Amino acid sequence: MASGGSSFYDFSAPDIDGNDVAMEKYRGHVCIVVNVATKGLCILGFPCNQFGSQEPGTEEEIKKFAESYGVKFDMFSKVKVNGNDAHPLWNFLKSKQGGILGNFIKWNFTKFLIDKEGIPVSRYSPQTNPIPTIEKDLEKLL
Repeated sequence: MASGGSSFYDFSAPDIDGNDVAMEKYRGHVCIVVNVATKGLCILGFPCNQFGSQEPGTEEEIKKFAESYGVKFDMFSKVKVNGNDAHPLWNFLKSKQGGILGNFIKWNFTKFLIDKEGIPVSRYSPQTNPIPTIEKDLEKLL
C-alpha cells in the first residue's frame, strides 16, 4: 500500500478476499470509487463502518451479502476513510476532490470519478443519484 502518490495508480488496497490489488490494474479505465458493466467503466466498492455502524460484518459476510444482490463490481476489504487510520487512497481522493464542508467523507456512498489517466475529476455526495448526474460526466470520459 503506497503512503502517498500523485495518481490513483500509485495506490493499492486489499480486495474482499485479502489479495493486494494495485490500482494500476484499472489504468485506461474510467473508475468510480465508492465507500460501502459499462464498457470501460470500473466500479470499486470499499466497505466502511465509520458511519452509523452500517457495515459491521466481516469481509466474508460483506462478500456474501453483495453476492446475494448480484454485485458485479470489484469489492475491497473494509477501510477507514476518515481519521488517522484512513486508507492512503482515500486521503489522496479527498486531497484531490475536497468536500463542500471540508476535506473529509460525510457518509457512506460518497463517490469519486477517476479518469483514464488516474486523475480524480469529480466527487459526488451520498445523495447524488448516479443517473443522470454521474452519467453525464461519464459520457465525457468514456
